[in-house]
Amino acid sequence: MKRTVMISLVLVLVAALIATPIIAKGGNTCTTIKDGTLLASNGDLLVLGYDEFGYNYQAHMFNGRYCDSDRVIGGAFCDVELMMKWNDAWLSNKDCDGDGALDRHYGFDSYIGSGAWCTNHMRGEGWVYFTKIVAAPAGAYVVDVGDEDDLIPTWFTADGIEIGPVIWGSFATIQEVESGEGATYVSPSGPGLGKW
Repeated sequence: MKRTVMISLVLVLVAALIATPIIAKGGNTCTTIKDGTLLASNGDLLVLGYDEFGYNYQAHMFNGRYCDSDRVIGGAFCDVELMMKWNDAWLSNKDCDGDGALDRHYGFDSYIGSGAWCTNHMRGEGWVYFTKIVAAPAGAYVVDVGDEDDLIPTWFTADGIEIGPVIWGSFATIQEVESGEGATYVSPSGPGLGKW
């Protein structure tokens, strides 16, 4: 009798956990990929696991051809393999703001200060390239670094420590590694992810 009551109680708790929607900061209910209603940037319905382009949004990764990363099959650089990984702040695997798409920098007005990061690992015939990219932290600023003929816009922390060269406006490159050359750039503030 006790065993039957205990099993029933466990089943009720498991059912409650499964039926409970994901609740975001501020009490909003989040839609997940599993719900089957979220759309990719090109309007395709998102699915669990890898899609035809090489994206696995649930796992925060892309593994496919560079030319397919824009969600269009084919194009330039199809001979380049690309693996990308990112965190929830870069591109979430749920929609908590109710717009029907995966959230980007949820809870922040922009990527600045969100802690977003991604990595890109590219491989072609006879070469490999790897990079780490982070969103600039709140209070960071940009300074042109280098000589007069080769100025590179570079993010610095609020207290003046170099983060890395500007890429895509709100982001900084914190590490680059190239085959045959090794590390071609390592941020003076460190190449670790999740720091900002």
